[in-house]
Amino acid sequence: MRRYWSSSCVNCKIKPKCTTGVQRRISRWEHEAVIDDMENHLNQAPELMKARRETVEHPFGTLKVWMGYNHFKMRTIERVSAEMSLHVLAYNLKRVMNIMGAANLTEAIRA
Repeated sequence: MRRYWSSSCVNCKIKPKCTTGVQRRISRWEHEAVIDDMENHLNQAPELMKARRETVEHPFGTLKVWMGYNHFKMRTIERVSAEMSLHVLAYNLKRVMNIMGAANLTEAIRA
């Protein structure tokens, strides 16, 4: 995190609208410029976000419903990673079964 503040806040005319502290402090993640660039890129080409919603957001929404919307059952990064991997595997298997059919999938696995 990068933190910024200015000593000229004391003499600023709009300071009461900006902060109640002695000076305004701004914190920014060191890679936030990358996020800002992507946001600008998406604002210039809104069809990219539409394509993302159609292809990427649906699986994540489905997984959130399966997981109970807002939390993992496990704790620690290793266990959460394993839990997420199992959810993704289950999603992909369910999708393949819907596309190929369970019998064809079973046959393909045996081959």
